[in-house]
Amino acid sequence: MDFFKRAVELVSKMTLHEKISQMQYESPAIERLGIPAYNWWNESLHGVARSGTATVFPQSIAMAASFNDKLMEKVGIAISDEVRAKYNQYKKFNGTEIYQGLTCWSPNINIFRDPRWGRGHETYGEDPLLTAKMGTAYVKGMQGYDKKYRKVDCTLKHYAVHSGPESQRHSFNAEVTEQDLYETYLYAFEYCIKHADPSAIMGAYNRVYGEPCCGSSFLLDKILRKQFGFSGYVVSDCGAICDFHKYHKVTENETQSAALAVKSGCDLNCGDTYKWLNAAVKDGLLSEEDITKSAERLFYTRFRLGMFDEDCLYNNIPYSKICCKKHKKLNLEMAHQSIVMLKNDGILPLSRNINLAVIGPNADDLSVLLSNYNGTPDDHYTFLRGIKKECKGNVIYARGCHPTEDESTSRYSEHPLREALIAAEHSDIIIMCMGINPSIEGEESLHRGFKGDRESIEMPEIQQKLFNEILKKDKPIIFINISGSCVDLSMPDEKANAVIQCFYPGALGGIALADILFGKKSPSGRLPVTFYKNTSDLPNFEDYSMKGITYRFFEGKPVYRFGYGLTYADVKEEWLDEHTVRLINNSDTDTLYSVLRYQDNTMRKLLDFKKVKLHRKSMMMVKFR
Repeated sequence: MDFFKRAVELVSKMTLHEKISQMQYESPAIERLGIPAYNWWNESLHGVARSGTATVFPQSIAMAASFNDKLMEKVGIAISDEVRAKYNQYKKFNGTEIYQGLTCWSPNINIFRDPRWGRGHETYGEDPLLTAKMGTAYVKGMQGYDKKYRKVDCTLKHYAVHSGPESQRHSFNAEVTEQDLYETYLYAFEYCIKHADPSAIMGAYNRVYGEPCCGSSFLLDKILRKQFGFSGYVVSDCGAICDFHKYHKVTENETQSAALAVKSGCDLNCGDTYKWLNAAVKDGLLSEEDITKSAERLFYTRFRLGMFDEDCLYNNIPYSKICCKKHKKLNLEMAHQSIVMLKNDGILPLSRNINLAVIGPNADDLSVLLSNYNGTPDDHYTFLRGIKKECKGNVIYARGCHPTEDESTSRYSEHPLREALIAAEHSDIIIMCMGINPSIEGEESLHRGFKGDRESIEMPEIQQKLFNEILKKDKPIIFINISGSCVDLSMPDEKANAVIQCFYPGALGGIALADILFGKKSPSGRLPVTFYKNTSDLPNFEDYSMKGITYRFFEGKPVYRFGYGLTYADVKEEWLDEHTVRLINNSDTDTLYSVLRYQDNTMRKLLDFKKVKLHRKSMMMVKFR
């Protein structure tokens, strides 16, 4: 019997109340039918998250900087091995709790439209095609290649037109042109659905054209199922359905909100609004058949994951996969490829016998390795630790300043600046580890005061002060910016001898950076986002029009453009015209990454990622691997 028939048969034995209970993310056991409790919420953005020890790969934006979808697919395989290894043990407790299941709520394939958005580092950057390619590779690796069973489920999020502001996400209404909707905001969703067959879609909090995303028949039925051909299940973002009546004001109460969501095509509720579905059926707002359809989709998923079959091949994945040597090697390889060298006057690579001062608030900070939605590594290397491991000369460390605040506010305060100046005096070369951290950019939450975005992209004033004081020492400076998004790097670009961008690089980021600084590896990363000069370059944060933003439509001059990145080799750049692009797409050469730089929107149909032995550039930017 196939999985869907098994799902139909099992659901037919349930009462209405039992079906409804299975449409809530904390699905209780139905002992009389042999159904264990199952919590649908798990996270695996760049490694198994919030479930103890796991391999912590670089954050999504960092992996996007590799422009390497083949490596991204390998990372997906490794993460899903660890998800399965943990599940195989957790299920022995006769049910899973949160962060222990096989249904992973990632990847985040929203477009990183504005660098102030706090969750942008969870994405693959600002380009729809790069996002589509990296998202597809991740989903393929995660879900596995067996024709019968799925290793895990992937969930594309957040559908749709979702990229801040975080403080308004529960009530915001996104209005966009049809062209921007399809060519920017929906492109990666459609591409991933057609090329990777993801199991699930997560609806966003906001409205689009006045309809809440989790209650929009336009988005969920007309576009997602009928146009894109999606056949999986839809899950709400957490609390999104209660937003219908609380903030969007499109319904009056929980009963109406629950009914609207199910009628529109949302099968699973992260939240508790679906408790009111009994009342919705009783009031005639929807039928039991509507409930049945969603329950069948959800049980089809559980059957296809092999949850009820002893012979599922993935049941044999052992716990020894967690943080195994193979995964650590892969983690380091991705970390190497995620680092972007932006300037080098010849100071790099360094001699291992040099005396160094390592200065800055991010030099020895674990949080900038792990980012968010992360697990706990069994070992980690901060930038300081990685540099100390590789350097044979003297290494002096000084924090220098707080990431954002001036600590020297009273006679009893610590004065870290003077220590930094002393360290600089006793060194030959200064490595400054600056930037921001995940406490500064992130998701809306209570501890953030329901904010997560940045107000500006400028370097924090206290760090500008530290940098200027260190400059007075007239020593060579290697400036390492650590962030998940664009920071104005005009000053270090002008005054430092070298500039490197480290997106949150995972547990082994310190080793990866040191390998590049000392020449064991040549940098190969490329920027997946534009690095603007200042906040005034940006349009209104609430304006979802693509006019004047991202490399496709920005008309100003950035500090560093999308796709930019240096290496230790002499790399030539060439412009490719439309005729050359057509030849490339019709060629039989091995595939290599290219990213379209749109001259006009008709060009999208002409290009796909190919591997060609050409130099990186612009009508498409090519990176050979």
